[in-house]
Amino acid sequence: MGNVQVIRSNPASRPALAAAALLVLIAATLPFWAPEGSGSSWMRDFVEIACYFIFAMMWNLLAGYGGMVSIGQQAFFGFGGYLMLVLANFGGVNPFLAVPLGAIAAAAIAVPVSYIAFRLQGGYFAIGTWVIAEVFRLSFANLSAVGGGSGTSLTALRGIDKATRENTTYWLALACVVAAIALVYLFLRSKRGLALLAIRDNETAAESQGIDVRSMKLAVYVVAAFGAGLAGALYFLGNLRISPDAAFSVNWTAFAIFMVVIGGIGRIEGPIVGALIFFLLNKLFADYGTWYLLGLGLLAIVVTIFFKQGLWGWAQSRWGWSLFPTQRTLKP
Repeated sequence: MGNVQVIRSNPASRPALAAAALLVLIAATLPFWAPEGSGSSWMRDFVEIACYFIFAMMWNLLAGYGGMVSIGQQAFFGFGGYLMLVLANFGGVNPFLAVPLGAIAAAAIAVPVSYIAFRLQGGYFAIGTWVIAEVFRLSFANLSAVGGGSGTSLTALRGIDKATRENTTYWLALACVVAAIALVYLFLRSKRGLALLAIRDNETAAESQGIDVRSMKLAVYVVAAFGAGLAGALYFLGNLRISPDAAFSVNWTAFAIFMVVIGGIGRIEGPIVGALIFFLLNKLFADYGTWYLLGLGLLAIVVTIFFKQGLWGWAQSRWGWSLFPTQRTLKP
């Protein structure tokens, strides 16, 4: 074939990486310079939107890249949250350390769950994952040790003053956001990422090329469960209280789908753009209740009709923007 160079970056990616690193450093100093009242509010808002973003990023990995459309990822979100609380309240584990441990537990439980979920295909897989999430919800609702249906509070944080708790939770959320982006980006740039895209496009063709389809799908499912569990543990660390209805609500997946569809499915930048739009809409219109939810649905329909690749997908096709390039381009 002659001398061929494999290009894995573009002119915009390196400046974007430098700008993102600078932005993270500035964000990390927020607790030191933000006004006392508004700074605390901004940190709480960031923790909440960080949880939505991480959850959406993992749903995008599972559905946008892996082709497995799930509407039951809240099962791992709630499981991670409950395991964090159990470890902190009853196991004596530091609550902040219990967050990644809850995510690991969610990844572990995803392995036996996958044996059930992977027996289903297409729409049956989507409905099956929702049923699995409902089984999780009902199971925890019948556990009196964690408050049953009414839930319970995170008592392990009582000895920590409010400022320290909020600052540490904020820094942990910031670290989790960076880790989630890095994890997905490095995963997609690896050989496993290429295999995943091949499976999404055509499972039969991918298998004929020697790709272990089941193992690859299991790896993605476990990684997505880890991210969902991380988001759940982080959310209820900041919320200080958990209940089955809040932890296993299908709204988590609904909002994740909204963010991914708005931003652009199958792109790392998609959930970032979608999360920012969702955050702004939530701050401005959340008080309108049902009308707010109807507005989100209408906006999703409009974007789906006029911007089928999402807002970032439209911008990428028009101007060639790609902040996190994962494709490989051959250049003589």
